[in-house]
Amino acid sequence: MSLTLFLPRDAAARAVGADRVAAAIESFAATNGEAISLTRTGSRGLHWLEPMLELDTPAGRLAYGPLTPAAVPELLAALLEGRQEHALCLGLTKEIPFLKGQTRLTFARCGIIDPLSLEDYRAHGGLRGLEAALAMEPAAIVDAVTQSGLRGRGGAGFPTGIKWKTVLDCADSQKYIVCNADEGDSGTFADRMIMEGDPFVLIEGMAIAGLATGATKGFVYIRSEYPDAIATMEAAVARATEAGLLGPSIQGSGRAFTLEIRTGAGAYVCGEETALLNSLEGKRGTVRAKPPLPAHKGLFGRPTVINNVISLASVPIILDKGAAFYRDFGLGRSRGTIPIQIAGNARRPGLYEVAFGLTLGQIVDEIAGGSASGRPVKAVQVGGPLGAYFPRALFDTPFDYEAFAAAGGLIGHAGVTIFDDTADMLKQARFAFEFCAVESCGKCTPCRIGSTRGVEVMDRIGRGIEPEANRALIEDLCNTMKFGSLCALGGFTPYPVLSALTHFPDDFLSVPVQEAAE
Repeated sequence: MSLTLFLPRDAAARAVGADRVAAAIESFAATNGEAISLTRTGSRGLHWLEPMLELDTPAGRLAYGPLTPAAVPELLAALLEGRQEHALCLGLTKEIPFLKGQTRLTFARCGIIDPLSLEDYRAHGGLRGLEAALAMEPAAIVDAVTQSGLRGRGGAGFPTGIKWKTVLDCADSQKYIVCNADEGDSGTFADRMIMEGDPFVLIEGMAIAGLATGATKGFVYIRSEYPDAIATMEAAVARATEAGLLGPSIQGSGRAFTLEIRTGAGAYVCGEETALLNSLEGKRGTVRAKPPLPAHKGLFGRPTVINNVISLASVPIILDKGAAFYRDFGLGRSRGTIPIQIAGNARRPGLYEVAFGLTLGQIVDEIAGGSASGRPVKAVQVGGPLGAYFPRALFDTPFDYEAFAAAGGLIGHAGVTIFDDTADMLKQARFAFEFCAVESCGKCTPCRIGSTRGVEVMDRIGRGIEPEANRALIEDLCNTMKFGSLCALGGFTPYPVLSALTHFPDDFLSVPVQEAAE
């Protein structure tokens, strides 16, 4: 009897022992002379079950996990004897509730295919969008993306089609497509999962963007902390070029698009598009004043589309299935699906792709399963370290750009970080200022100086020094940072600070210095 197995090579799975499990499987097969085929895939995104091994069966893949190297010999021996029931058996992968409730469009292949196999990619629907785009005029491609309702998934939520049309309408001999893969927000990992688990969908999306706008050159800017993603993307670009999907004539069409991978040096602010462009040009990663917009004068002074990984990876299915298909998912002006990344003190951390519209309470209580500690959930931060803290009273907020803005928050990159009732929100607010101070590029005063003053004022509140006056000072400082900063680093820092102050005022009631001394 032979076995066909699948195991993630995703960095999250490797971090908890997937490579050791793979080595144990290979050792068992070599020692026992068994016919075992092992394919390393991306992750399905069920991080609390990693390393999760899958067995191919006539009924579909069966999942086992979390698996340890020590459990491998017993499990494989049982499977080779035809005994599929096991203490680690999770049932059919597609029936696991966390996966069954999802609508996987962008992440449809993650965890299923060999990330570097173009044959696998084609067999699971890959390249259909590119083939459709090659038969269309640039304006028609842009119109399809516009009609789909796709908005930037990196945080700003700007309509992707409008950005593309701006670049298309620019008359210039050289245009660029830049993918912002500088995924620096804590608790986010969707970009990494795509690059490690389905890199060709990003390459396909960027090639379509090039066809739509007249750009012939693209760059993927990846944070240095993602060595696995960098290696996978470099290998995928090489294979795509060899196969004619990139180069001077895409699939023999006579239309050119080439792609390079560039590595950032670790600055959070380089996630801001103009700082990223400076870094790409070999300059210090500082924010540029706007105008001019990058769409008019971007990389090397040329018209440039800058999109997030998920934005670009969502394009192929729009061209394949049509704008109406994609637009039918979602709520209000938030169309399509969003990969929600659940992290922090969560019972079931992982990636959950679903149409916009779920409430925050559904995400936290039903999908994430509440806190890992078992204690009551006190706050949820949505949108990374610069996102607002939501109390349970706001858990009825729909996951939608406009609904979150109305509630004083932002979706950002769709990271959802859970905190239980032991969290000190004064410390969390202080951390927001500290994070901004450490990561500031230093170009504008509100961010560079305001963040440092914010840490100092928070410390005074924590020591009980003139708490009312200092709380008022914090609000004034946040107002200055929000409206006076050049970019979102300083401009968004007030979100976590003011939301913590507003929704958790008891955490800011410190003991006066004199009483504390007694």
